[in-house]
Order: sequence, then C-alpha cells, then structure tokens
Amino acid sequence: MHKKNISAPVIKRLPRYYRFLGELLDKGISRISSRELSDKMGFSASQIRQDLNCFGGFGQQGFGYPVEGLYNEIGRILGLENCYNAILIGAGNLGKAVAVHMSFEQRGFRLIGIFDNDPAKINTTIRNIRVFDTDELEAFCKENKTDAAILCVPKTAAHEIADRLYNIGIRNYWNFSHYDLSINYNDIIVENVHLNDSLMILCYKISDANDASDQNE
Repeated sequence: MHKKNISAPVIKRLPRYYRFLGELLDKGISRISSRELSDKMGFSASQIRQDLNCFGGFGQQGFGYPVEGLYNEIGRILGLENCYNAILIGAGNLGKAVAVHMSFEQRGFRLIGIFDNDPAKINTTIRNIRVFDTDELEAFCKENKTDAAILCVPKTAAHEIADRLYNIGIRNYWNFSHYDLSINYNDIIVENVHLNDSLMILCYKISDANDASDQNE
C-alpha cells in the first residue's frame, strides 16, 4: 500500500513502535508477538496488526514479528535513511537544548547550521556546530543544500524568519515557535511542537483522575 493511503494516527504511532523495538533489540530480544507488544505498549493486539498490515505483512502467524526486521522496515518507512540537511534558528535555551540532546542522525536529519541574532551567541559553537548570524541565512542556504528548518524563536520573530526561509525555498519545518506557519503558507510540511499544550494535557489528566477518585470516596 502506498504511504499516502496511510492515516495520520498510524503514522504518529510508528515512531513509538520504532523506539520500543529498538529497546527490545538492545535487550537481545529477536522475536515478539502482537500480544506481547500489546501488553508492553498499551495498544490492542488487533490495533498493532492493523497498523503494521498497512505497510505489508511483517509477522508470521504463530511465530510473531522479527524484531530487527520490523525495526529496520519501520525505519525505512519513516525515511530515516535519508539524512536530510536541517538548520536551526534560535540558539537560546530551547534551541541549544534541541541541538545538544536530539539524536538527529538517528532520526533522519543532519544538523548543518545554527543561527541567531544575538552577538553574544554568534560565532560560538553548539555541538561543534558554528552559530551564524541570521544575516548570513540566505548566503548559507545558497551554498549548502537545506531541506528543513527548526524554529526555536519567539512567536513574535517567527513570521519574519519564516518569510525569509520560505523565500529561499525551504518548505519543511519543525516548529517550536507557536506561530501557525500554515496561515501564510499552504504548500509546506510542518510538524508543530507545543510543549505548553502537552503540559496542560498532563494537568487535565491529573485533575480528571483526582475528580474520579473523589467521586469514588
């Protein structure tokens, strides 16, 4: 089945499969059943089979799934072997944390440049990568094939930076800025990251659990 026919919820679950299968490999586990995956991951066995069947038959009835084979195949489905070139805009606390702690090379990307407009940060290095002045953005991207941009700038600065990136042909974004890029650009690929939203969802879940506990008392 072609990837375009795969639903967004299935695609969003694939990184979790990939991460969990990698942990199984590290433990030396070579084969696992959909029922065992279900017990460990919290998805139903039928959901797991449906998800994986979207991309072809990986398992064998009675024998389960080969962990390494499934891990490698999901990596190929996600395109992790492509190693797209990415730049990061914003070398503040968030940008630095993303640059230092993300395993880009194992997740399909190579970080090739970092940009900021703070004179104190320009020409420093993060993860052995030079921090360039944002004034050099266009020249850098002209000289270096750039497939994606990571936005770690304040929402107030995101519009101007996004316009510049779009005008030099960048259409793929990992967006931490809370600025809705799709308002102005309808032909881009964007993955928005809202840490505050995630924290509020945690707050809701805790509150909901507490409410349920109070009702049962």
